[in-house]
Amino acid sequence: MAVRHIEKVLIANRGEIAVRIIRTCKEMGIATVAVYSDADLHAPHVLMADEAFNIGPPPSRESYLVIDKIIDVAKRTRATAIHPGYGFLSENADFSKRVAEAGLIFVGPGPESIKTMGDKTEARKLVMKANVPIVPGTPGAIDNIEEARDFCMRHGLPILIKAAAGGGGKGMRVVHKVDDLQSAFNGATSEALSAFGDGRVYIEKYLESPRHIEFQIIADHHGNTIHLGERECSIQRRHQKVIEETPSVIVDEKLRQRMGATAVGAAKACNYHNAGTIEFLVDKNRNFYFLEMNTRLQVEHPITEMRTGVDLVALQLRVAMGERIPFEQEQVSFRGHAIECRIYAEDPSNGFLPSTGRISHLVPSQGPGIREDRGVKQGGEISVYYDPMISKLVAHGGTRNEAISRMKRSLREYEILGVKTNIPFCLFILDHPKFIEGDFDTHFIPMYFKPERLARLSDDEEAAAALVCAMMEDNSLQAQSLSSVGTYVVKDGRVGRGDSTNHAGLTKWKLQRVNNMRS
Repeated sequence: MAVRHIEKVLIANRGEIAVRIIRTCKEMGIATVAVYSDADLHAPHVLMADEAFNIGPPPSRESYLVIDKIIDVAKRTRATAIHPGYGFLSENADFSKRVAEAGLIFVGPGPESIKTMGDKTEARKLVMKANVPIVPGTPGAIDNIEEARDFCMRHGLPILIKAAAGGGGKGMRVVHKVDDLQSAFNGATSEALSAFGDGRVYIEKYLESPRHIEFQIIADHHGNTIHLGERECSIQRRHQKVIEETPSVIVDEKLRQRMGATAVGAAKACNYHNAGTIEFLVDKNRNFYFLEMNTRLQVEHPITEMRTGVDLVALQLRVAMGERIPFEQEQVSFRGHAIECRIYAEDPSNGFLPSTGRISHLVPSQGPGIREDRGVKQGGEISVYYDPMISKLVAHGGTRNEAISRMKRSLREYEILGVKTNIPFCLFILDHPKFIEGDFDTHFIPMYFKPERLARLSDDEEAAAALVCAMMEDNSLQAQSLSSVGTYVVKDGRVGRGDSTNHAGLTKWKLQRVNNMRS
Protein backbone atom coordinates (compact mmCIF):
# COMPACT_ATOMS: atom_id res chain seq x y z
CA MET A 1 0.00 0.00 0.00
CA ALA A 2 1.39 3.39 -1.04
CA VAL A 3 1.75 6.05 1.64
CA ARG A 4 -1.07 8.58 1.43
CA HIS A 5 -0.61 11.63 3.64
CA ILE A 6 -3.43 12.80 5.91
CA GLU A 7 -3.64 16.59 6.03
CA LYS A 8 -7.02 17.07 7.67
CA VAL A 9 -9.15 14.70 9.78
CA LEU A 10 -12.87 14.89 10.46
CA ILE A 11 -13.71 13.34 13.83
CA ALA A 12 -17.09 11.62 13.53
CA ASN A 13 -17.71 11.63 17.26
CA ARG A 14 -18.10 13.79 20.36
CA GLY A 15 -17.06 13.99 24.01
CA GLU A 16 -13.76 12.85 25.45
CA ILE A 17 -12.76 10.62 22.53
CA ALA A 18 -13.14 13.52 20.07
CA VAL A 19 -10.98 15.69 22.34
CA ARG A 20 -8.41 12.93 22.66
CA ILE A 21 -8.14 12.48 18.86
CA ILE A 22 -7.87 16.24 18.27
CA ARG A 23 -4.94 16.47 20.70
CA THR A 24 -2.89 13.86 18.83
CA CYS A 25 -3.75 15.44 15.48
CA LYS A 26 -2.45 18.79 16.73
CA GLU A 27 0.80 17.16 17.82
CA MET A 28 1.16 15.61 14.36
CA GLY A 29 0.41 18.85 12.54
CA ILE A 30 -2.89 17.52 11.15
CA ALA A 31 -5.84 19.93 10.85
CA THR A 32 -9.11 18.86 12.50
CA VAL A 33 -12.81 19.17 11.77
CA ALA A 34 -15.42 18.62 14.49
CA VAL A 35 -19.07 17.84 13.97
CA TYR A 36 -21.69 18.58 16.60
CA SER A 37 -25.39 18.38 17.32
CA ASP A 38 -27.44 21.29 18.63
CA ALA A 39 -26.85 20.00 22.16
CA ASP A 40 -23.06 20.14 21.76
CA LEU A 41 -22.67 23.70 20.46
CA HIS A 42 -20.36 24.69 23.34
CA ALA A 43 -18.72 21.29 23.91
CA PRO A 44 -14.91 21.16 24.35
CA HIS A 45 -14.31 19.18 21.16
CA VAL A 46 -16.11 21.87 19.15
CA LEU A 47 -13.96 24.65 20.62
CA MET A 48 -10.70 22.70 20.23
CA ALA A 49 -11.05 21.74 16.56
CA ASP A 50 -9.82 23.98 13.74
CA GLU A 51 -13.28 23.87 12.16
CA ALA A 52 -16.68 22.76 13.46
CA PHE A 53 -19.99 22.10 11.72
CA ASN A 54 -23.48 21.49 13.01
CA ILE A 55 -25.03 18.23 11.77
CA GLY A 56 -28.49 18.33 13.30
CA PRO A 57 -30.72 17.92 16.35
CA PRO A 58 -29.53 16.26 19.61
CA PRO A 59 -30.83 12.71 18.97
CA SER A 60 -27.94 10.63 17.58
CA ARG A 61 -30.11 9.14 14.85
CA GLU A 62 -30.56 12.69 13.48
CA SER A 63 -26.95 13.80 13.78
CA TYR A 64 -23.98 11.61 14.77
CA LEU A 65 -25.43 8.51 13.10
CA VAL A 66 -26.32 10.14 9.77
CA ILE A 67 -23.62 9.00 7.34
CA ASP A 68 -24.60 11.40 4.53
CA LYS A 69 -24.25 14.45 6.77
CA ILE A 70 -20.82 13.46 8.03
CA ILE A 71 -19.41 12.66 4.59
CA ASP A 72 -20.90 15.89 3.21
CA VAL A 73 -19.04 17.94 5.86
CA ALA A 74 -15.83 16.03 5.10
CA LYS A 75 -16.11 16.90 1.42
CA ARG A 76 -17.00 20.55 2.05
CA THR A 77 -14.02 21.02 4.36
CA ARG A 78 -11.69 19.03 2.09
CA ALA A 79 -10.84 16.62 4.86
CA THR A 80 -8.67 13.73 3.72
CA ALA A 81 -9.66 11.25 6.44
CA ILE A 82 -12.38 10.41 8.95
CA HIS A 83 -11.67 9.02 12.42
CA PRO A 84 -14.79 7.37 13.92
CA GLY A 85 -13.59 7.14 17.55
CA TYR A 86 -15.64 4.52 19.39
CA GLY A 87 -19.40 4.05 19.54
CA PHE A 88 -21.73 5.68 17.00
CA LEU A 89 -20.54 4.66 13.50
CA SER A 90 -17.15 3.22 14.48
CA GLU A 91 -18.17 -0.40 13.84
CA ASN A 92 -20.51 0.29 10.95
CA ALA A 93 -19.25 -1.56 7.86
CA ASP A 94 -21.38 0.56 5.53
CA PHE A 95 -19.83 3.73 6.95
CA SER A 96 -16.31 2.41 6.37
CA LYS A 97 -17.27 1.52 2.81
CA ARG A 98 -18.95 4.86 2.12
CA VAL A 99 -15.95 6.78 3.41
CA ALA A 100 -13.64 4.89 1.04
CA GLU A 101 -16.05 5.35 -1.88
CA ALA A 102 -15.98 9.10 -1.20
CA GLY A 103 -12.21 9.04 -1.73
CA LEU A 104 -11.46 9.52 1.96
CA ILE A 105 -9.29 7.50 4.35
CA PHE A 106 -11.18 5.63 7.05
CA VAL A 107 -9.01 5.51 10.18
CA GLY A 108 -9.92 1.96 11.04
CA PRO A 109 -10.37 -1.46 9.45
CA GLY A 110 -11.98 -2.18 6.12
CA PRO A 111 -15.71 -2.92 5.77
CA GLU A 112 -15.25 -6.68 5.34
CA SER A 113 -13.35 -7.02 8.61
CA ILE A 114 -15.92 -4.91 10.44
CA LYS A 115 -18.79 -6.92 8.99
CA THR A 116 -17.25 -10.31 9.74
CA MET A 117 -16.05 -9.57 13.27
CA GLY A 118 -19.10 -7.48 14.11
CA ASP A 119 -21.33 -10.50 13.61
CA LYS A 120 -20.59 -12.63 16.66
CA THR A 121 -21.60 -15.91 15.04
CA GLU A 122 -19.52 -15.28 11.91
CA ALA A 123 -16.57 -14.21 14.07
CA ARG A 124 -16.76 -17.46 16.04
CA LYS A 125 -16.74 -19.51 12.83
CA LEU A 126 -13.76 -17.59 11.47
CA VAL A 127 -11.53 -17.84 14.55
CA MET A 128 -12.33 -21.54 14.95
CA LYS A 129 -10.70 -22.10 11.56
CA ALA A 130 -7.62 -20.33 12.94
CA ASN A 131 -7.58 -22.74 15.92
CA VAL A 132 -8.60 -20.04 18.38
CA PRO A 133 -10.41 -21.59 21.38
CA ILE A 134 -14.02 -20.51 21.79
CA VAL A 135 -16.69 -21.03 24.45
CA PRO A 136 -19.02 -23.91 23.43
CA GLY A 137 -22.05 -22.48 21.68
CA THR A 138 -24.44 -22.74 18.76
CA PRO A 139 -22.73 -22.56 15.35
CA GLY A 140 -25.02 -19.74 14.28
CA ALA A 141 -28.09 -17.78 15.29
CA ILE A 142 -31.00 -19.79 16.67
CA ASP A 143 -34.45 -19.40 15.19
CA ASN A 144 -36.68 -20.69 17.98
CA ILE A 145 -36.85 -21.75 21.61
CA GLU A 146 -36.61 -25.45 20.76
CA GLU A 147 -33.04 -24.99 19.55
CA ALA A 148 -32.24 -23.37 22.88
CA ARG A 149 -33.75 -26.31 24.78
CA ASP A 150 -31.76 -28.75 22.67
CA PHE A 151 -28.51 -26.89 23.45
CA CYS A 152 -29.30 -27.01 27.17
CA MET A 153 -29.93 -30.76 26.99
CA ARG A 154 -26.50 -31.31 25.40
CA HIS A 155 -24.37 -28.80 27.32
CA GLY A 156 -26.28 -28.15 30.52
CA LEU A 157 -27.04 -24.91 32.36
CA PRO A 158 -26.29 -22.07 32.86
CA ILE A 159 -26.21 -20.60 29.35
CA LEU A 160 -25.90 -17.11 27.91
CA ILE A 161 -28.24 -15.90 25.17
CA LYS A 162 -26.43 -13.17 23.20
CA ALA A 163 -27.20 -10.78 20.35
CA ALA A 164 -25.44 -11.79 17.13
CA ALA A 165 -24.82 -8.11 16.32
CA GLY A 166 -23.68 -5.26 18.54
CA GLY A 167 -22.28 -5.35 22.05
CA GLY A 168 -22.14 -3.29 25.25
CA GLY A 169 -24.23 -5.82 27.15
CA LYS A 170 -27.33 -5.26 24.99
CA GLY A 171 -29.38 -8.31 24.03
CA MET A 172 -27.79 -10.58 26.65
CA ARG A 173 -29.56 -12.86 29.14
CA VAL A 174 -28.13 -15.44 31.54
CA VAL A 175 -30.36 -18.50 32.01
CA HIS A 176 -30.00 -20.70 35.11
CA LYS A 177 -33.34 -22.58 34.84
CA VAL A 178 -35.06 -24.21 31.87
CA ASP A 179 -38.32 -22.53 32.89
CA ASP A 180 -36.70 -19.14 32.22
CA LEU A 181 -35.64 -19.96 28.65
CA GLN A 182 -38.69 -18.52 26.89
CA SER A 183 -38.69 -15.17 28.68
CA ALA A 184 -34.92 -14.82 28.31
CA PHE A 185 -35.09 -15.65 24.58
CA ASN A 186 -37.89 -13.15 24.03
CA GLY A 187 -36.15 -10.46 26.05
CA ALA A 188 -32.79 -10.88 24.32
CA THR A 189 -34.26 -10.85 20.79
CA SER A 190 -36.44 -7.84 21.54
CA GLU A 191 -33.58 -5.84 23.04
CA ALA A 192 -31.20 -6.82 20.22
CA LEU A 193 -33.74 -5.70 17.61
CA SER A 194 -34.26 -2.38 19.39
CA ALA A 195 -30.55 -1.68 19.96
CA PHE A 196 -29.04 -2.94 16.69
CA GLY A 197 -31.92 -3.40 14.26
CA ASP A 198 -31.04 -7.09 14.23
CA GLY A 199 -32.94 -9.50 16.48
CA ARG A 200 -30.76 -12.57 15.86
CA VAL A 201 -29.36 -14.27 18.96
CA TYR A 202 -27.10 -17.25 19.61
CA ILE A 203 -26.17 -19.28 22.69
CA GLU A 204 -22.93 -19.82 24.58
CA LYS A 205 -22.23 -21.97 27.60
CA TYR A 206 -22.06 -19.60 30.54
CA LEU A 207 -18.72 -19.79 32.29
CA GLU A 208 -18.78 -19.68 36.09
CA SER A 209 -16.51 -17.07 37.73
CA PRO A 210 -14.80 -15.88 34.51
CA ARG A 211 -12.26 -13.10 34.14
CA HIS A 212 -12.63 -10.72 31.19
CA ILE A 213 -9.19 -10.19 29.62
CA GLU A 214 -8.64 -8.33 26.36
CA PHE A 215 -5.59 -7.80 24.15
CA GLN A 216 -4.84 -4.63 22.22
CA ILE A 217 -3.64 -5.36 18.69
CA ILE A 218 -2.47 -3.16 15.82
CA ALA A 219 -2.00 -4.31 12.22
CA ASP A 220 -0.58 -2.43 9.23
CA HIS A 221 -1.05 -2.97 5.50
CA HIS A 222 2.35 -4.67 5.11
CA GLY A 223 1.56 -7.91 6.93
CA ASN A 224 2.70 -6.81 10.39
CA THR A 225 0.42 -7.48 13.36
CA ILE A 226 1.50 -7.05 16.99
CA HIS A 227 -0.13 -6.87 20.39
CA LEU A 228 0.43 -4.33 23.16
CA GLY A 229 -0.41 -6.52 26.10
CA GLU A 230 -3.57 -7.29 28.03
CA ARG A 231 -6.15 -5.31 29.95
CA GLU A 232 -8.19 -6.70 32.86
CA CYS A 233 -11.83 -5.67 32.38
CA SER A 234 -13.64 -7.90 34.89
CA ILE A 235 -15.08 -5.11 37.05
CA GLN A 236 -18.38 -4.70 35.22
CA ARG A 237 -21.99 -3.86 35.85
CA ARG A 238 -24.64 -5.11 33.45
CA HIS A 239 -21.84 -6.34 31.16
CA GLN A 240 -20.36 -2.83 30.90
CA LYS A 241 -16.86 -2.09 32.16
CA VAL A 242 -16.31 0.26 35.10
CA ILE A 243 -12.66 -0.12 36.09
CA GLU A 244 -9.89 -1.51 33.89
CA GLU A 245 -6.23 -2.18 34.61
CA THR A 246 -3.07 -3.46 33.00
CA PRO A 247 -1.43 -5.86 33.53
CA SER A 248 -3.87 -8.43 34.88
CA VAL A 249 -2.87 -10.01 38.17
CA ILE A 250 -3.71 -13.50 36.83
CA VAL A 251 -1.71 -13.29 33.60
CA ASP A 252 1.89 -14.43 33.92
CA GLU A 253 4.43 -14.09 31.11
CA LYS A 254 3.80 -17.58 29.74
CA LEU A 255 0.02 -17.03 29.56
CA ARG A 256 0.56 -13.54 28.13
CA GLN A 257 2.61 -14.95 25.27
CA ARG A 258 -0.01 -17.61 24.51
CA MET A 259 -2.94 -15.22 24.62
CA GLY A 260 -1.06 -12.53 22.72
CA ALA A 261 -0.14 -14.94 19.93
CA THR A 262 -3.76 -16.12 19.78
CA ALA A 263 -5.02 -12.52 19.56
CA VAL A 264 -2.63 -11.79 16.70
CA GLY A 265 -3.75 -14.97 14.94
CA ALA A 266 -7.42 -14.01 15.27
CA ALA A 267 -6.72 -10.58 13.75
CA LYS A 268 -4.80 -12.07 10.85
CA ALA A 269 -7.63 -14.53 10.21
CA CYS A 270 -9.90 -11.68 9.14
CA ASN A 271 -7.21 -9.75 7.24
CA TYR A 272 -7.43 -6.99 9.82
CA HIS A 273 -5.82 -3.55 9.58
CA ASN A 274 -5.50 -0.76 12.17
CA ALA A 275 -6.23 -0.90 15.91
CA GLY A 276 -8.55 -3.51 17.40
CA THR A 277 -9.15 -5.54 20.51
CA ILE A 278 -9.51 -9.28 20.94
CA GLU A 279 -11.57 -10.10 24.03
CA PHE A 280 -11.28 -13.35 25.97
CA LEU A 281 -12.92 -15.04 28.91
CA VAL A 282 -10.54 -16.83 31.28
CA ASP A 283 -11.88 -19.52 33.60
CA LYS A 284 -10.71 -20.40 37.11
CA ASN A 285 -8.19 -22.88 35.65
CA ARG A 286 -6.72 -20.16 33.39
CA ASN A 287 -8.15 -21.66 30.24
CA PHE A 288 -8.99 -18.83 27.84
CA TYR A 289 -11.70 -18.56 25.19
CA PHE A 290 -12.38 -16.07 22.39
CA LEU A 291 -15.30 -13.81 23.25
CA GLU A 292 -15.40 -11.21 20.48
CA MET A 293 -13.41 -8.63 18.57
CA ASN A 294 -13.96 -4.89 18.80
CA THR A 295 -12.99 -3.39 15.46
CA ARG A 296 -12.14 0.06 16.79
CA LEU A 297 -10.27 1.97 19.45
CA GLN A 298 -11.42 0.96 22.94
CA VAL A 299 -12.64 3.30 25.66
CA GLU A 300 -9.90 1.96 27.94
CA HIS A 301 -6.99 2.42 25.51
CA PRO A 302 -5.26 5.07 27.74
CA ILE A 303 -4.04 2.48 30.25
CA THR A 304 -2.22 0.66 27.45
CA GLU A 305 -0.71 3.96 26.33
CA MET A 306 0.42 4.76 29.87
CA ARG A 307 2.11 1.39 30.29
CA THR A 308 3.73 1.12 26.84
CA GLY A 309 4.38 4.77 25.97
CA VAL A 310 2.69 4.19 22.58
CA ASP A 311 0.22 6.82 21.29
CA LEU A 312 -2.43 4.53 19.81
CA VAL A 313 -4.25 7.31 17.94
CA ALA A 314 -1.00 8.43 16.30
CA LEU A 315 -0.31 4.82 15.38
CA GLN A 316 -3.83 4.49 13.95
CA LEU A 317 -3.28 7.54 11.75
CA ARG A 318 0.12 6.35 10.53
CA VAL A 319 -1.20 2.89 9.68
CA ALA A 320 -4.19 4.47 7.88
CA MET A 321 -1.72 6.49 5.78
CA GLY A 322 -0.03 3.26 4.72
CA GLU A 323 3.02 3.44 6.96
CA ARG A 324 4.53 0.42 8.65
CA ILE A 325 4.32 -0.15 12.39
CA PRO A 326 7.63 1.44 13.51
CA PHE A 327 8.58 -1.34 15.93
CA GLU A 328 8.41 -5.12 16.25
CA GLN A 329 6.75 -7.28 18.90
CA GLU A 330 10.01 -7.84 20.74
CA GLN A 331 10.54 -4.08 21.01
CA VAL A 332 7.30 -3.43 22.93
CA SER A 333 8.24 -2.60 26.51
CA PHE A 334 5.90 -2.58 29.49
CA ARG A 335 6.39 -0.27 32.46
CA GLY A 336 4.59 -0.38 35.78
CA HIS A 337 0.83 -0.64 36.30
CA ALA A 338 -2.10 1.49 35.09
CA ILE A 339 -5.72 1.69 36.23
CA GLU A 340 -8.67 3.52 34.65
CA CYS A 341 -11.90 4.61 36.35
CA ARG A 342 -14.77 5.74 34.17
CA ILE A 343 -16.30 8.79 35.89
CA TYR A 344 -20.02 8.88 35.16
CA ALA A 345 -22.76 11.34 36.03
CA GLU A 346 -24.98 8.76 37.68
CA ASP A 347 -26.36 7.74 41.07
CA PRO A 348 -24.95 4.37 42.19
CA SER A 349 -27.25 4.33 45.22
CA ASN A 350 -30.29 4.50 42.93
CA GLY A 351 -29.72 1.85 40.30
CA PHE A 352 -27.00 3.87 38.54
CA LEU A 353 -29.61 6.18 37.04
CA PRO A 354 -28.02 8.94 34.93
CA SER A 355 -27.73 12.31 36.65
CA THR A 356 -28.41 14.99 34.06
CA GLY A 357 -28.00 18.73 34.45
CA ARG A 358 -25.41 21.49 34.44
CA ILE A 359 -21.97 21.00 35.96
CA SER A 360 -21.69 24.10 38.16
CA HIS A 361 -18.20 23.39 39.49
CA LEU A 362 -15.48 21.07 38.20
CA VAL A 363 -11.86 20.83 39.33
CA PRO A 364 -10.27 17.51 38.32
CA SER A 365 -7.38 16.02 40.19
CA GLN A 366 -3.78 16.24 39.00
CA GLY A 367 -0.44 15.07 40.33
CA PRO A 368 2.16 12.36 39.67
CA GLY A 369 1.07 9.56 37.35
CA ILE A 370 -2.43 10.97 36.70
CA ARG A 371 -4.07 11.44 33.30
CA GLU A 372 -7.62 12.54 32.60
CA ASP A 373 -9.43 12.32 29.25
CA ARG A 374 -12.50 14.54 29.60
CA GLY A 375 -15.15 15.76 27.17
CA VAL A 376 -17.11 18.16 29.38
CA LYS A 377 -16.23 21.35 31.23
CA GLN A 378 -17.51 23.47 34.09
CA GLY A 379 -20.81 25.01 33.01
CA GLY A 380 -21.45 22.20 30.53
CA GLU A 381 -24.52 20.01 30.44
CA ILE A 382 -24.88 16.29 31.00
CA SER A 383 -27.53 15.63 28.39
CA VAL A 384 -30.28 13.03 28.28
CA TYR A 385 -29.27 12.28 24.70
CA TYR A 386 -25.81 10.77 25.24
CA ASP A 387 -23.79 8.50 27.48
CA PRO A 388 -23.30 10.31 30.83
CA MET A 389 -19.54 9.81 30.97
CA ILE A 390 -17.72 12.81 32.41
CA SER A 391 -14.18 11.58 32.02
CA LYS A 392 -11.74 8.70 32.10
CA LEU A 393 -9.35 9.01 35.03
CA VAL A 394 -6.11 7.05 34.70
CA ALA A 395 -3.44 6.41 37.32
CA HIS A 396 -0.02 4.95 36.54
CA GLY A 397 2.49 3.72 39.10
CA GLY A 398 5.55 1.55 39.40
CA THR A 399 3.46 -1.17 41.05
CA ARG A 400 -0.21 -2.09 41.27
CA ASN A 401 -0.38 -0.84 44.86
CA GLU A 402 1.09 2.50 43.85
CA ALA A 403 -1.38 2.84 40.96
CA ILE A 404 -4.30 2.05 43.28
CA SER A 405 -3.08 4.57 45.88
CA ARG A 406 -2.70 7.28 43.25
CA MET A 407 -6.15 6.58 41.85
CA LYS A 408 -7.76 6.76 45.31
CA ARG A 409 -5.98 10.02 46.08
CA SER A 410 -7.04 11.45 42.72
CA LEU A 411 -10.69 10.44 43.15
CA ARG A 412 -10.81 12.04 46.59
CA GLU A 413 -9.38 15.28 45.22
CA TYR A 414 -11.85 15.42 42.33
CA GLU A 415 -14.32 18.28 42.83
CA ILE A 416 -17.64 18.34 40.98
CA LEU A 417 -20.99 19.91 41.78
CA GLY A 418 -24.31 20.02 39.91
CA VAL A 419 -24.63 16.30 39.16
CA LYS A 420 -24.20 13.11 41.14
CA THR A 421 -21.24 10.93 40.19
CA ASN A 422 -20.01 7.37 40.65
CA ILE A 423 -16.82 8.53 42.40
CA PRO A 424 -17.87 7.05 45.79
CA PHE A 425 -18.69 3.81 43.97
CA CYS A 426 -15.22 3.68 42.37
CA LEU A 427 -13.66 4.24 45.79
CA PHE A 428 -15.78 1.44 47.24
CA ILE A 429 -14.31 -0.95 44.65
CA LEU A 430 -10.72 0.23 45.09
CA ASP A 431 -11.00 -0.12 48.88
CA HIS A 432 -12.53 -3.61 48.78
CA PRO A 433 -10.21 -6.36 50.08
CA LYS A 434 -11.08 -8.68 47.16
CA PHE A 435 -10.09 -6.04 44.61
CA ILE A 436 -6.89 -5.23 46.47
CA GLU A 437 -6.02 -8.94 46.55
CA GLY A 438 -6.85 -9.34 42.86
CA ASP A 439 -9.36 -12.04 43.80
CA PHE A 440 -12.37 -11.13 41.66
CA ASP A 441 -14.24 -11.98 38.48
CA THR A 442 -17.05 -10.47 36.37
CA HIS A 443 -19.51 -11.04 39.22
CA PHE A 444 -17.69 -8.73 41.64
CA ILE A 445 -20.25 -5.88 41.60
CA PRO A 446 -23.46 -7.94 41.96
CA MET A 447 -21.74 -10.08 44.59
CA TYR A 448 -20.30 -7.37 46.83
CA PHE A 449 -21.92 -4.03 46.09
CA LYS A 450 -24.99 -3.01 48.06
CA PRO A 451 -26.53 0.35 47.07
CA GLU A 452 -27.35 1.19 50.67
CA ARG A 453 -23.63 1.30 51.41
CA LEU A 454 -23.49 4.58 49.53
CA ALA A 455 -25.87 6.71 51.57
CA ARG A 456 -27.63 9.41 49.64
CA LEU A 457 -26.89 13.02 50.39
CA SER A 458 -28.77 14.20 53.48
CA ASP A 459 -30.99 17.27 53.35
CA ASP A 460 -28.22 19.26 55.06
CA GLU A 461 -25.70 18.13 52.45
CA GLU A 462 -28.06 19.02 49.64
CA ALA A 463 -28.56 22.46 51.21
CA ALA A 464 -24.81 23.02 51.43
CA ALA A 465 -24.22 21.92 47.85
CA ALA A 466 -27.02 24.18 46.63
CA LEU A 467 -25.59 27.11 48.57
CA VAL A 468 -22.08 26.65 47.19
CA CYS A 469 -23.51 26.43 43.66
CA ALA A 470 -25.55 29.58 44.21
CA MET A 471 -22.50 31.46 45.49
CA MET A 472 -20.57 30.58 42.36
CA GLU A 473 -23.43 31.77 40.17
CA ASP A 474 -24.38 34.97 42.03
CA ASN A 475 -21.64 37.33 43.17
CA SER A 476 -24.13 39.22 45.34
CA LEU A 477 -24.06 36.34 47.83
CA GLN A 478 -21.39 36.61 50.48
CA ALA A 479 -19.17 33.82 51.71
CA GLN A 480 -20.45 34.42 55.24
CA SER A 481 -23.77 32.93 54.13
CA LEU A 482 -22.27 29.57 54.90
CA SER A 483 -22.68 30.31 58.60
CA SER A 484 -26.42 29.90 58.25
CA VAL A 485 -26.06 26.22 57.48
CA GLY A 486 -23.03 25.41 59.61
CA THR A 487 -19.49 24.34 58.78
CA TYR A 488 -19.27 22.06 55.76
CA VAL A 489 -16.62 19.73 54.42
CA VAL A 490 -15.97 17.89 51.18
CA LYS A 491 -15.01 14.25 50.64
CA ASP A 492 -15.25 11.96 47.63
CA GLY A 493 -17.33 14.44 45.67
CA ARG A 494 -19.85 14.91 48.54
CA VAL A 495 -20.59 17.91 50.75
CA GLY A 496 -21.40 17.27 54.41
CA ARG A 497 -21.42 18.79 57.91
CA GLY A 498 -18.01 19.18 59.50
CA ASP A 499 -19.28 18.08 62.90
CA SER A 500 -20.89 14.89 61.59
CA THR A 501 -19.45 11.66 62.96
CA ASN A 502 -19.66 10.31 59.42
CA HIS A 503 -17.19 12.96 58.24
CA ALA A 504 -14.82 13.14 61.20
CA GLY A 505 -11.34 14.31 60.39
CA LEU A 506 -12.13 15.56 56.88
CA THR A 507 -10.67 18.67 55.30
CA LYS A 508 -12.88 21.70 55.90
CA TRP A 509 -14.62 23.46 53.06
CA LYS A 510 -12.94 26.77 53.89
CA LEU A 511 -14.53 30.13 53.20
CA GLN A 512 -11.45 31.12 51.22
CA ARG A 513 -11.99 28.11 48.94
CA VAL A 514 -15.54 29.26 48.27
CA ASN A 515 -14.30 32.75 47.46
CA ASN A 516 -11.77 31.26 45.06
CA MET A 517 -14.52 29.32 43.29
CA ARG A 518 -16.63 32.47 42.95
CA SER A 519 -13.76 34.36 41.36
